[in-house]
Amino acid sequence: MAKKVVATLKVAGGKDWAKVIRTVRSEKTGAYTFREEMVPVDKVQEYIRDGVK
Repeated sequence: MAKKVVATLKVAGGKDWAKVIRTVRSEKTGAYTFREEMVPVDKVQEYIRDGVK
């Protein structure tokens, strides 16, 4: 059975965060991997535009 993400939204302020999934290319192998992070909703566009630091 799949886990529900809704559980994190039950916490006060949980709706102020968004789960962002990005593809990241490995410099060593050239393969793509997925990176998941919780980002404040107002910072999502900035996170996507600027990339992972």
